[in-house]
Amino acid sequence: MQHCDYYLCLTIYIVTFITGFSANVLAFYTLSRKVWRKPAPIDILLLNLIISDLLFLIFLPFKMQEVANNMVWNIDYFLCPLSGFVFYMTIYNSTFFLTAVSVERYLGVAFPIQHSLRRRPIYAVFASIFIWVFSILHLSIVYIVPYYNPSGTVPPSRNVCYEGFTDAQLEILLPVRLELCIVLFCIPLLICSFCYINFIRILSKLPNIGRRRKLRAIGLALGTLLVFVLCFGPYNVSHVVGFITKSSPAWRDKALLLSTFNACLDPIIFYFTSAAVRNTLGHIFITNLSSFTLFSINRTQYEDIDHWDK
Repeated sequence: MQHCDYYLCLTIYIVTFITGFSANVLAFYTLSRKVWRKPAPIDILLLNLIISDLLFLIFLPFKMQEVANNMVWNIDYFLCPLSGFVFYMTIYNSTFFLTAVSVERYLGVAFPIQHSLRRRPIYAVFASIFIWVFSILHLSIVYIVPYYNPSGTVPPSRNVCYEGFTDAQLEILLPVRLELCIVLFCIPLLICSFCYINFIRILSKLPNIGRRRKLRAIGLALGTLLVFVLCFGPYNVSHVVGFITKSSPAWRDKALLLSTFNACLDPIIFYFTSAAVRNTLGHIFITNLSSFTLFSINRTQYEDIDHWDK
């Protein structure tokens, strides 16, 4: 059985849940209003990415509970494959939606006229539906395998979640994990790398874009690629190692922590990609700053009056 370091895993899960949930709720509120008023393809893709992250965060407490109980699953077992399915499905959802955003941004600078003429929000809706269905179908294996028992032998222990697979289950699971690595990570990574590398190359040569705006766009592209590799790379490498060694590597849970942390990093991408999110955060910051300043002034005046009264 894999063992996730108690303090490390629980700390990262809690930090991810608190910061990621609040940031994604704010981004969801902002982008949903933007999409309702004037939908743009990239806003629709980002909104779906937010929904995927929120769904991931809603089921994250199950992982927190598992770690808190030393990787022992002491609640109803049917929640194990269900939470695992949502957990892993939304991770791969993120890779696809981040890739779709990279394609949208690349087309916008590589073929600005043609893309603006053919740019329709409905295309982003169809792409989003395809991504959800594709991820659900591929990750359904996570829900099915724990119940797969063709030999009729004693099933794996029900007090451990998504571990202790039989040889028959591993014969199905390990090749599928390798396929997930290739289809749901490697191919999106290649597409994302192609789009952002060419995006940077084209953007750096455009003379009519301000230096500050250009640097922000290039920084966003490089940051997205870095998040893609660091958050999803190690976990998908564990699929390859598991396929070769015929067992899950001991560091698999620690690699999964990086994928978990992606839910905190996605809002940063929302901030730099969407002007609506930037404006909302700026408005909130200014409002809070004004309230704090007004409170400080009133408190100072009260202390002065109290001083003279004495």
